[in-house]
Amino acid sequence: MHSRRSYGHWRLLVAAPRSGTENMARDTALQLRAARAGESVFSIYSWSRPTLSFGRNQRASGLYDLDKIRASGIDIVRRPTGGRAILHDREVTYSVTAPISNAGPLRETYSRINLILQTGLSRLGVFVETAAAFRPAEAPGIRPCFATPGEGELVVQGCKLVGSAQWRDERALLQHGSILVDDDQSSLPIFTVGAKTVSESIPVPATLHGLLGRAPDASEVASAMFDAVRSLEDEDATGLDEEEVREEALQHVPHFLDEDWTWRR
Repeated sequence: MHSRRSYGHWRLLVAAPRSGTENMARDTALQLRAARAGESVFSIYSWSRPTLSFGRNQRASGLYDLDKIRASGIDIVRRPTGGRAILHDREVTYSVTAPISNAGPLRETYSRINLILQTGLSRLGVFVETAAAFRPAEAPGIRPCFATPGEGELVVQGCKLVGSAQWRDERALLQHGSILVDDDQSSLPIFTVGAKTVSESIPVPATLHGLLGRAPDASEVASAMFDAVRSLEDEDATGLDEEEVREEALQHVPHFLDEDWTWRR
């Protein structure tokens, strides 16, 4: 039997609500830190303003209406990971960064992180399954991320609850995603060019509020997820103060503020 791959020592971070650029810059800094320090970090965070994020390779230029988005008081950022558009507002975001040296292939790491998410959600009283590959993966177009579950994504009765994406270089990986607390994802089509109304064909995703009858906050979700990390990965996992990575994160903010990056496709 093969021994379980080690992701090294784990650190646990609950970050204060930040802008989209700050959140993406911090995730980038944590990925670089994983390569340098050989530690894995599980983070839970939220967003100081409603923010529309595009996937790394998603086309946005000419498809999304900047004036509509700004008029609605919504910020815009492009993620370093792939996938489709997400509205970050009534959700909790997680991220995992880990050294690549002993992580295994993408599918393996995705499944391993899924197990942490499943275990953490079960501690909240939410029981999820992994979606089967019942159709080809969709190209990163204008349909919202939560419209259709991809293979391996976490669902409740076929409805997507957690959307995740992973990006890796030769030294470290970054996987992050959204756990929906309430549904506002179906509003995303109104921000596309020429859109008049929300499409009725978009499936309604699952939400923590709908499943639990209440809306847990980020600290409660973090507590459940951190317990899962300690039980599955590293019983000696220790906390990480956001200030430990803040200076490095600030160096990456200009990249995520650059409209050439945001509207690169």
